[in-house]
Amino acid sequence: MPVMSRVEAAFCRSAPWRAFTGRIVVPWVLRGEDLAGEVLEIGSGAGANAAVIAETQPQASITATDLDPTMVTAARARLAKYGTRATVAEADSTRLPFDDDHFDAAVSLLMLHHVIDWEAAIRELARVVRPGGRVVGYDLIATRGARLIHLADRSPHRLLSPNELCGSLIASGFHDVDVNPALGGLVARFHATAGPAL
Repeated sequence: MPVMSRVEAAFCRSAPWRAFTGRIVVPWVLRGEDLAGEVLEIGSGAGANAAVIAETQPQASITATDLDPTMVTAARARLAKYGTRATVAEADSTRLPFDDDHFDAAVSLLMLHHVIDWEAAIRELARVVRPGGRVVGYDLIATRGARLIHLADRSPHRLLSPNELCGSLIASGFHDVDVNPALGGLVARFHATAGPAL
C-alpha cells in the first residue's frame, strides 16, 4: 500500500471528511450491523472512521492500521481518548502483522483501490478474521471520474469492478458475499462472512 499523496492526506484530515464519514459513511456501510469484539480497520488514514466506530459501537475494540507513518501518527492522536478500546498500528494490508483468526470483524472504507494488489489485502482479511466474522466496506469503482481524480493527484491506484471484488471475496473463502454498486455506480458497498458456510 503506498504512502498517501498530499491531496489524499489533506482530505483524510479535513473536518468536512470527519463530519461526512461520521454522519453518512460509516452508518451507510454498516447498514445497521453491530460490531463487537476485536475489529480491524485496514487503511485507516488519520483515524476518522475508526473514531466513529469507537463512538458508535461500544462493544467493539478497534485496531486501526495504515502504512503511511504520518497517518499512523495522526490516527494515534485522534484515537488516544478511547484508551485501550482503540489501538493503531503501522501495517501493510497485504502482509498484516496479526495471527490467524485474530479479529471478530474488519472494515475497509475507501482504501482497497490504493492497493495495487488489493486481492492480497482481501486474502489477508480472510486470514485474520475468525470464521463467522463479518467484513464490511465500500470502495471506488473503475469509472472515468475515479480515474481522473487519481490521475490528478498522481497517487498509485488500481480501481476495481463489483464483479472483480465479489469474485475475490469468494475466492478468498468468504461466503454470504454481497457487493452492490451505489451512488450512481461510483462506489460499491460490500459485506461478507469469513470462513466456510455452515
